[in-house]
Amino acid sequence: MTYRIAVLPGDGIGPEVMAEAVRVLRAVESRLETVRFELQEHSVGADEFLRSGDPLPPLALDACRQADAILLGAMGLPHVRWPNGKELTPQIDLREILDLYAGVRPVRLYHEHDSPLKGYVAGEIDFVIVRESTEGLFSARLSQFDPSSGEVRDVMRITRRGAERVCRFAFELARTRRRNVTLVDKANVLPSMVFFRQVFQDVAQDYADVTTECIYVDAAALYLVQRPHTFDVLVTENMFGDILSDLAAGLVGGMGMAPSADIGEKHAVFQPCHGTAPDIAGLGRANPVATILSVALMLEHFRHAETDRGAAMIRHAVARVLSDPENRTPDLRGTLTTRELGDRVIDAL
Repeated sequence: MTYRIAVLPGDGIGPEVMAEAVRVLRAVESRLETVRFELQEHSVGADEFLRSGDPLPPLALDACRQADAILLGAMGLPHVRWPNGKELTPQIDLREILDLYAGVRPVRLYHEHDSPLKGYVAGEIDFVIVRESTEGLFSARLSQFDPSSGEVRDVMRITRRGAERVCRFAFELARTRRRNVTLVDKANVLPSMVFFRQVFQDVAQDYADVTTECIYVDAAALYLVQRPHTFDVLVTENMFGDILSDLAAGLVGGMGMAPSADIGEKHAVFQPCHGTAPDIAGLGRANPVATILSVALMLEHFRHAETDRGAAMIRHAVARVLSDPENRTPDLRGTLTTRELGDRVIDAL
């Protein structure tokens, strides 16, 4: 079995962390039987926009449509913007074009030294945020506005179809974990969130084996700091998920430790949660762990016994490497370069 993977290194530190992720993938491939990976790299992002005028060229987009999975580094640069002043976000374009409705953000602590919270050891913080990624408040992002106007509005769009499918995704995921789903909303204020909660409760009736709770987004921010160990799967609206995912990453060492997947019915993108970090690009300081763990998510997504085995190899190798607090890049007060940390993960496979 051969899986076709579109590789999009992107901008800033994207190519550096992608290089390590690909090295790990190739090292895993050499240890697997019956499966192979065909990688096809394409230029996307802010640098591509400066070259061609399009951050997501048709050739790259078509390759993404044809691929079994898409592996993405990071896209966008703060100084490269559209004429209206808004930053380029081709990664969001990709989610919407390919209808990648389920934003999966796993959060796991690998060593107590990585968390700002006291008293947590490896594995005690272990939950997943599932973020609806095609509507919500982000649905207004392409609307036009008059900068001289006295008022600009963004609309939070919640559809029954969008809410139902992301809630169902969260319940199915919970069945593979500890069977608990938490809805994060603002149903005490926003009618759209009342509707989201109603859909969530309707879906919950099909999952009697999964326990549920509903909490407001402001309380969720508090509880994630006070008691992160009590969460299993959280499901929420697009903007809320965007914000809480960053907070959650901070609990386990930061964005360099936060992998992600954006999954639809036909396509899926796997990428680190972090941005392009242009201030450290080219210095060999970027943490590749999030991108390497995103490769593990991709392998699991293929639902093949051998790729499942490959995903487990990566997770065990990362856990083994990170069990030693000396194995860290500068974002976690370490001294290893991007490549050196990649080497240690490969050696631990």
